[in-house]
Amino acid sequence: QVQLAESGGGSVQTGGSLNLSCAASGPTSSRGYMGWFRQAPGKEREGVAIINKGGGSYYATSVKGRFTISRDSVKNILYLQMNSLKPEETAMYYCAADAFVVSGRWFDPAAWGNWGQGTQVTVSS
Repeated sequence: QVQLAESGGGSVQTGGSLNLSCAASGPTSSRGYMGWFRQAPGKEREGVAIINKGGGSYYATSVKGRFTISRDSVKNILYLQMNSLKPEETAMYYCAADAFVVSGRWFDPAAWGNWGQGTQVTVSS
């Protein structure tokens, strides 16, 4: 079974940066698609950034140009570099993985089958 473990969260000021990591284990075939999602208190979980089996990256409109998703295939680590952070981006950030997710549902949390425990990101004003 796929296991995911996030790390790298913390507290930063508005405009600051953080680099999140997600250590993955299990069959490579079961985690061809990976992504980052976040959930703020009282809000629905939302997709932030996705990397597909071919290595293509896709971003939510709100983070495009500021966040970068990448992966180290040798170390089996997924990263999310976050720059110019805003207070409204305070949330629990989750790593997700699946064997396949149809492109039309990449940003839908319900389409993903494997999740990490999350890491907290707090952006203060």
